[in-house]
Amino acid sequence: MALPVRQNQTLEARRDPIHQFSDLSHQLTRLLDEQWPELTVSDVFTPLADVEETDDAYLVDVELPGVKKNDLNVEVTDRRVVVSGERRDKERVGLLRRRTRTWGRFQFEINLPEPIDEDKIEANLDDGVLSLRIPKATSTRRRQIDVS
Repeated sequence: MALPVRQNQTLEARRDPIHQFSDLSHQLTRLLDEQWPELTVSDVFTPLADVEETDDAYLVDVELPGVKKNDLNVEVTDRRVVVSGERRDKERVGLLRRRTRTWGRFQFEINLPEPIDEDKIEANLDDGVLSLRIPKATSTRRRQIDVS
């Protein structure tokens, strides 16, 4: 089975063995969960997410379709960000013939490489995507120095 390749990955990210191993691990977990859900060890799933770094902040987008703000928790400790909560299953009246959507408890964690400004973090849940803007600490921001 051919695995999809993201076209927007940088060449550096494609060559990074840790990045490749992480992607492979997520793909394998997803495949096993879809094919043999009874083998799932944990009842917590990891939602899909993108993490982007700019000069002054980290931008994190976590896919959480069907999750309400009240069922969502975002915690920050030092450089560690944890998004957790629960995607509730709807009440069914008929016989469920097939299930491919994930539901239940979820958790997404990331350790950012640089210190962050915890007091200025912004979070917005819109159209099933949680967007976090996590500013870098001012002492660690890159600055361009003009040489005279």
